[in-house]
Amino acid sequence: MSYHVMFPNYTVGVDSYTKIPEICRPYGKKIAIIGGKTALHKVQNEIKAALTGSGLEILDIIWYGGDSTPENVEMLKQNSSIQNADMLFGIGGGRAIDTCKMTAHDLEKPFFTFPTIASTCAACTGVAVQYYPNGEFRGLYLSNIPAKHIFISTKIIAEAPDLYLWAGIGDTLAKHYESTFSSRGDELEHFNALGINISSLSVDPLVKYGKKAMRDCIANTPSPELEQTVLSIIISTGLVSNLVDNDYNSSLAHAVYYGVTSLGKAAEKHLHGEIVSYGVLVLLTLDQQAKERDRIFNFNKSIGLPTKLADLDILKQTDLEALIQKASETNDLVHVPYKITQAMIREAILELEKYNKSIEAAAS
Repeated sequence: MSYHVMFPNYTVGVDSYTKIPEICRPYGKKIAIIGGKTALHKVQNEIKAALTGSGLEILDIIWYGGDSTPENVEMLKQNSSIQNADMLFGIGGGRAIDTCKMTAHDLEKPFFTFPTIASTCAACTGVAVQYYPNGEFRGLYLSNIPAKHIFISTKIIAEAPDLYLWAGIGDTLAKHYESTFSSRGDELEHFNALGINISSLSVDPLVKYGKKAMRDCIANTPSPELEQTVLSIIISTGLVSNLVDNDYNSSLAHAVYYGVTSLGKAAEKHLHGEIVSYGVLVLLTLDQQAKERDRIFNFNKSIGLPTKLADLDILKQTDLEALIQKASETNDLVHVPYKITQAMIREAILELEKYNKSIEAAAS
């Protein structure tokens, strides 16, 4: 069978928004902007300035609703400005952009993304994550249609809270390890093989540049290291997501995250990528990749990403069991090179706990 692969284009730099008119004009004149409140406040004046004299018109600037839920998508689809727009701009973090993305897909409108934080690859990938109104994971909205273009302002991202870059690094680490794990032993078509092979760009640049990028973000300073880190988070990971079958897009690291979302307060206190970075260590431990586990463990420690349950405020045995139960039920563990049981997940988590204690004992 034939297949169609779609890549988004992107513009990156401190002045990336100046390119909006020439890139967006072929898609029409009328724009509806959807985003988070903080993100909209931060960038709307820069976007308006870039559009001055361009012939492009902003019909409305609309809050996305607060979470990436089907209910918010339906609410946005009823908005007359969105219905009348030629194109949609999605501005903010992953949940705001995903909400805009799903709205654009349902209404069959072209959309453009403006990530204001580097926390996920949502701005690049066609896939969106859906949640229940209470914040618990609901499912994936699958599409191979990404944004027409991504406008990445390294100035805006450098000025954003460093917490989001930190969590974005954690989320990005998973793409390589999950895709290579879930595809192991499969005969891969060209597009899958291409995605799997470029997934290393979601790890190595982070280990090389991530610590310096964090310092620069704390100082609100765009830098080459920050740019390389941001491109790994948004573009490299997003390209893998767009290329590979969904079976290869996630695995145990994200299953652990979805397990944590069932715990209520623990999930509310910690960011998606922060939790996923811990899940990476669980995956590498379970798969007996000791050398890589130790490398990523040390990197996590160097920038303060979690390495143990206590770092995620998971202190009770009942919470651990609930995490394992939820993780084992996700679709992320359906396509794996060998069956993963609840007992195996528990054993990997407890082995990682022991490893943490041995490192702490050696350091004392």
